[in-house]
Amino acid sequence: MEQHHAARVELFVSNAQIIKKSFKWQNPMMHRLAALLYAGENKTAEGEAIRQTHDLMKQNTNLFSVFRGNSAISIAAMLSLTTNQESKLADTLHVYDLMKQIKFRPSDFLAVAAYQIAAQAAPDQFQYTVERAKNFYDLMKAKHCFLTGQDDYIFAAMLALSDLDVESGVARMEQLYRELKPEFSPGNSVQALTQVLVLGDDNPESSARVLALQEAFRKRSIRLDKTYTLSSLGVLSLLPVHQDTLVDQVQETFDWLRGQKGFGAWSITKQELLLFSSALVAVQHVENLRSGVLTTTLSTSITNIIIAHQAAMASAAAASAAAAASSSSS
Repeated sequence: MEQHHAARVELFVSNAQIIKKSFKWQNPMMHRLAALLYAGENKTAEGEAIRQTHDLMKQNTNLFSVFRGNSAISIAAMLSLTTNQESKLADTLHVYDLMKQIKFRPSDFLAVAAYQIAAQAAPDQFQYTVERAKNFYDLMKAKHCFLTGQDDYIFAAMLALSDLDVESGVARMEQLYRELKPEFSPGNSVQALTQVLVLGDDNPESSARVLALQEAFRKRSIRLDKTYTLSSLGVLSLLPVHQDTLVDQVQETFDWLRGQKGFGAWSITKQELLLFSSALVAVQHVENLRSGVLTTTLSTSITNIIIAHQAAMASAAAASAAAAASSSSS
């Protein structure tokens, strides 16, 4: 692996071990996501800093708040990487309330969506951005009633934070959906893929790039076209990097990680490991390109997409964990 990328991947592994020690009873995927968030900033994880932010969230929410739920550690990690954690948490809780007032349903997904808006919008734009998120969500729901649910809250927020027009943005998503649905299943994952693509650019070759990259991975027996990895394929397709280079790097990262403690086949599934491998490769390319041919605006856009995608992954894992716990106790 290239030196800087190898150092980041090693940092990710060591961060996962640090966070595991601080949050032994949390879902292991939450450990790995928090580790990735720190590695993405080239920072060593600070278990105590995340613990303090986690405690701050407890102090400011009631016993049954989703901010104490399965996604709490990932939100605490994101907050711990900011300055003024108290004011950022207050903003997040305020946005969360605004979103509930216009009929978004409480969930781990909504908590993360609220954080994204609080972190990226000015306070005087909170109400406007929340209303835009609801407009995006409602229009997506009108197009695909059975596909659109709480797992779309995070990208509804990201769409609201963009400069996309609501109607033309959803129309573009629908066009991409029609182009890509025959190639992939299930439809819910295709919708997530279109959300990534429409946030990235308005290139008429978007679908073709995704399909070409899918085929390049399949030739190496790597499937990024499954339920939890399809949107990762979209993230990688946005990068102005040759597809063979991306495939080589994802495979190399995957193979190295698989040999590390806590990342063996008994500890993490192949699809989840591919998610993290893809994210690490994407983050490294964005960092490399910021000082090169990629504009600051586009690099920031892709960075935000990567973070939103990771948060959506974690929220989905949290929801699955909650459902499994409920099922086993009933």
